[in-house]
Amino acid sequence: MPYRISLLDKSPIAPGSTVVEALQTSVAFAQTAERLGYHRLWVAEHHGTPQLASSAPEIVVAHLLAATRRIRIGTGGVLLQHYSPFKVAEVFGVLSALAPGRVDLGIGKAPGGLPFGTRALQSEHGQPRRSFEAKLEELEQFLTDSLPETHALHGAVALPRPPLQPQKFLLGASPDSAALAARLGWDFTYAGHHDGNPEAVARALAAYEGAADRKASLALAAIIAPTRAEAEAQGAEHRIYKVTLADGHSVNLPTPEAAAEYARQAGGQPYALEERRPSVLIGTGAEVRAELDALHHRFGVTEFILDLPTADRTARLQAIELLAEAGLRRAA
Repeated sequence: MPYRISLLDKSPIAPGSTVVEALQTSVAFAQTAERLGYHRLWVAEHHGTPQLASSAPEIVVAHLLAATRRIRIGTGGVLLQHYSPFKVAEVFGVLSALAPGRVDLGIGKAPGGLPFGTRALQSEHGQPRRSFEAKLEELEQFLTDSLPETHALHGAVALPRPPLQPQKFLLGASPDSAALAARLGWDFTYAGHHDGNPEAVARALAAYEGAADRKASLALAAIIAPTRAEAEAQGAEHRIYKVTLADGHSVNLPTPEAAAEYARQAGGQPYALEERRPSVLIGTGAEVRAELDALHHRFGVTEFILDLPTADRTARLQAIELLAEAGLRRAA
């Protein structure tokens, strides 16, 4: 069975570059991906991260839709805990009307930033806060106009109603998230670029397939260069740091400095720091393609979504060219 290859873009800001240049690179990235035949491109959401320009993915999605003609464009994903489900439904109704049949609505659960930013995003929220599951269910009801009469917001209708709804994805890294996606009739993408443990991947993918009777997609990080030595040199600098606070809360961050800042913003709690080598596919285009083939056969995955953890414009564009030369069209 063939599989599709898609891309995730965080709009990284290269050292010595600017946010303007980073977003210009995101446009070139999307246009190049479309020309090469990638299936879809998602824009991530991050807050308070100076190295990333992706704090408002819905705006970037609209711009990329206008700059392309065929490739699917979406979010990977909107961080629903910060927002009104009604407003999210409205935004994606507008996007889907602007580009019918090309819009993806990916939803994520993580806060996507440091505590100060999270508090600012949620400063207008009432108490008590609702669960993520309740908010996702409400979003589905607004998207499908199925809010029950017993709901406190019954009568509110999220407009406009586009001719084609966005394709809906839940991004997660657990069997519970997979089961939630299946229950709501959503597609599921396992966040393997955050947790690529093969046993964890297998459990979540099996949970989704068993409940939804269809395959999940798998997000992975990949570093692709003309030679393996060049790819390994890029990958040598790629680390994540797990910071665990005294209250037991933990989060993955890109640098020790970011971990220390997270702890400071969380109230100056003592914390433990663990350096981890994330799961990343590293090699030439042909070598990464061979690894995708192996994962496809192992897990039955029919779509991979690749995150390229490099901010350099030339390296990012070259990486997707190299992978396409290794047989992207055959994969799709």
